[in-house]
Amino acid sequence: MAGKTPLRVVGDQEMVKKSKPLTVTLAAGTGDRRELLVSLRARIATDIDNPNTPSRDLAALSRRLLEIAKEIESIDSHSRGDEIGEAAATPDEEWAAT
Repeated sequence: MAGKTPLRVVGDQEMVKKSKPLTVTLAAGTGDRRELLVSLRARIATDIDNPNTPSRDLAALSRRLLEIAKEIESIDSHSRGDEIGEAAATPDEEWAAT
């Protein structure tokens, strides 16, 4: 095992490096919706930053980027189990006006 760095516990003050998002094709193959959304977000952000992207496409790309970010946020809040995420995921009950 020469040349490999041994594993260690990450300290409280250390930042954990996030892995690079998968390509959209690879993420679609994983079956993980969040991973697919993260890959789409990265791909669309790259297109928005590209100076060769036609101006006519920027509005649609920006809108979709915001929608994807909101979906990722929803998935994250639901997995954390916070009250707002739980309330948003709760279906409406039947209500009868009297």
